[in-house]
Amino acid sequence: MILLCCISAVDMDAARKKAKHVIMIGLDGWSAEGLRKADMSQMPNVKYLMDNGAWTLKKRSVMPSASAINWATMFMGTPTEMHGFDKWNSTKGTIPSTTDNGHGIPPTIYTIMRQQFPKAELGLACDWKGVGAVSDTLAMDFYKYIGTYKGKQILITPEEYAQIAVNYIKEKKPTFFTFYFGITDNIGHNYGWCSPEYMQCQYDVDKGIGLIIQAIKDAGIFDDTIIILSSDHGGKGKGHGKFTLEELETPFVLYGKKVKSGYEMTLPVIQYDTAATIAYILGATIPEDCRGKPVKEAFK
Repeated sequence: MILLCCISAVDMDAARKKAKHVIMIGLDGWSAEGLRKADMSQMPNVKYLMDNGAWTLKKRSVMPSASAINWATMFMGTPTEMHGFDKWNSTKGTIPSTTDNGHGIPPTIYTIMRQQFPKAELGLACDWKGVGAVSDTLAMDFYKYIGTYKGKQILITPEEYAQIAVNYIKEKKPTFFTFYFGITDNIGHNYGWCSPEYMQCQYDVDKGIGLIIQAIKDAGIFDDTIIILSSDHGGKGKGHGKFTLEELETPFVLYGKKVKSGYEMTLPVIQYDTAATIAYILGATIPEDCRGKPVKEAFK
C-alpha cells in the first residue's frame, strides 16, 4: 500500500519560512570601525541583539562604497555592474540594468515579495529619498519620507523619528519593513567617522532602535520576527567611496526566531546577500540572476 501525504500550499509556504516578519533597521554610514570603538554600555539595544543573535563586523560593501549604490545592492541582490547605479545619489542606472521589474529598476526584495505574497504587508520609512528610488515603492503598502536633518542642524531626534516605525509596526504588523536612519552618515560627513559626534550619534540611534524593538513586542509579533541591522558603507575621515576597509566593512546583525544566539559569523557576507537572506527568512524564491545567497550560517 502506498500512503500519499497531501500537504497544502499554505503548509508548504509555512514550512519554508524561518519567521513571519522581518524588520530591517538600516543605518546609513554605520561603520564596523565605529561599532568596534563604541562604548557598548551606551548601546544596550544593539548589544542585546548581538549578544543574543548572530553578527559580523566584516560585511563588505560593493564598489563604489557609497549610498545609493549599496542600498540598491541590498534590496536588489545584484552588484553595481548589474543594477547600473554607480553614484551615491543615483535615482536611475547609468547603464540599463540586466533585468527590469516593469518600474524602470531591477526587481527588489519588495518586488519579489509583492509578486509571490500579494497579501503581505510591506513598508519602508526613510529620512533620505534616495532609498525610495532604489527599493520599488510601488510594490509597498506603506512608504514614508521625512527629513530629520539639514546640514548640521538636527530637525528631529532619532527617538522622535522612530515613532513612525513604532506606530506602523503596532498598527499593521508588517511582513517586511525597512526603517532607515540617515543621520549616522550625515554626522560622519559633517564631523568625521569615529569622531565624538559620530560616536554619540550611534548612541542616540540605539535609543530609537530600542523603541522599535519594544513596538515589535507590543504588536505581539516579537516571537515570530527576525530583526536585521544593516548598513551600506563605512567611512574614513569625512568621506567614503574608496577602497579601504574603513569604508567597505559594516556591521550585519540578525536576531530572532531560529537565529543562533551570541554567534559571530565567520563566512564572508557581501552586500548583495541581504536580499537573499530576507527572502530565505520569509520563504520567497529569489530570481535566477540574484548574485546574493542567504546567510545560512546565522540560523540554527
